[in-house]
Amino acid sequence: MITIPETDLVVHPLCLGTNIFGANADTAQSHDVLDAYYSHAGNFIDTADVYSQWVEGHVGGESETIIGSWMKARGNRSSMVIATKVSKLAQRPGLSAANIFAACEESLNRLQTDYIDLYYSHGDDLEVPMEETLAAYGQLIAEGKVRYIAASNFSPERLRLAMKVSEENYLPSYIAVQDLYNLVDRTTYENGMASTVAEFGISNLPFYGLARGFLSGKYRPGVTEVDSKREVGAREYATDKGYEVVAAMDEISKAHNGAPLAAIALAWLRAQPTVSVPIASARTVAQLNEIIQIIELTDGEITLLNTVSA
Repeated sequence: MITIPETDLVVHPLCLGTNIFGANADTAQSHDVLDAYYSHAGNFIDTADVYSQWVEGHVGGESETIIGSWMKARGNRSSMVIATKVSKLAQRPGLSAANIFAACEESLNRLQTDYIDLYYSHGDDLEVPMEETLAAYGQLIAEGKVRYIAASNFSPERLRLAMKVSEENYLPSYIAVQDLYNLVDRTTYENGMASTVAEFGISNLPFYGLARGFLSGKYRPGVTEVDSKREVGAREYATDKGYEVVAAMDEISKAHNGAPLAAIALAWLRAQPTVSVPIASARTVAQLNEIIQIIELTDGEITLLNTVSA
């Protein structure tokens, strides 16, 4: 288990992403994946109020609702660490105090719980003073409705400002970021945010750790078919460099008894100094069984992957 820096949250080394719950996976499928994750001592689930509003006929909150029904049925809320987010739901946009209070209540209702372990600002809001946003979080923390707060999709400059505002005004501070980071998409995070995260002693819980499925190994030169609309985005990584990374992972897999490439990609993330717990999702139990495997890479393997992905 891993303790997220600046918190007392003790979590499984894989955070289960649930953006596909209610979208690519229905309630029964989602509950099966959750059961499988829990059977491996998995206790850390990431969701958001906006999941899965992009599906025609959906209004958002579907993922939270599925998770809430699962925890209610299993009676295991106290053993889970639940992260959700605010600011991107169409009917609850932004980070004003009023919106945060309303969105939090709605998330609590859908999750069938009275507290959220980790509450993210899902995106920055340049129209609302940070003092207002952070004070709202402070009130939720004081009321016991939120334990910790974090930031997703912020710029390094805005994260730095938020930390300054927190310190100067005795307000709660973000204890983590959730940003895009993986073996074939390193630039955005490493060019600025990684050093900022290190400076404040917090960590990144990266999303798209498998590069939309590309790092699962099923995308190879000459293979153009994908098995779901969601994975069309994986094609952007189908470059000479991307395939070189996959080839290096193939060699590492052989040294680890044929370990899934997805597990290797997540192991590389865990080896990065500012990453605590990567996030990955699974539509099926078979996919969950691949990403749940925890692998320790050697220094030489990490160096190899650093080199081919640079």
